[in-house]
Amino acid sequence: MKDYHWLALISMFFAGFTSVIAKAGLRHVSGDTGLLVRTLFVTGFVLLNALWMKSHSELRSLTRTDILFLGISGLTTALSWIFYYRAIKVGQVHEVALIDKASIVVSISLSILFLGETLTWKTVAGGFLIVSGLLIMLL
Repeated sequence: MKDYHWLALISMFFAGFTSVIAKAGLRHVSGDTGLLVRTLFVTGFVLLNALWMKSHSELRSLTRTDILFLGISGLTTALSWIFYYRAIKVGQVHEVALIDKASIVVSISLSILFLGETLTWKTVAGGFLIVSGLLIMLL
């Protein structure tokens, strides 16, 4: 396994907890209010991490294009989180998380189209299995 696979597995583990914990925190507030509180915590933790890892010194290296793409990524993240939190407030977490994680198919497609990443038979098979599992669980 490659080093970044371990990082992705750790991310997956924490992401799995995120939805369940968030749903528990939404008992008395809307998804929008819950997301606001969560985002404030995320901002604080990310800032502390940047200071700890000394990556804040790289800010001068950013180009306008980097900032544009990171800004657009922030916008799409915000939109994703807004709709995700509204969905888990009223829906079943396992269903919402399943649909949300199917975004991997969108990521695969866009990474091939815009980043020139390679499409392999394993990627096609994995994407097909993800979509098939999604359909099985939802229908």
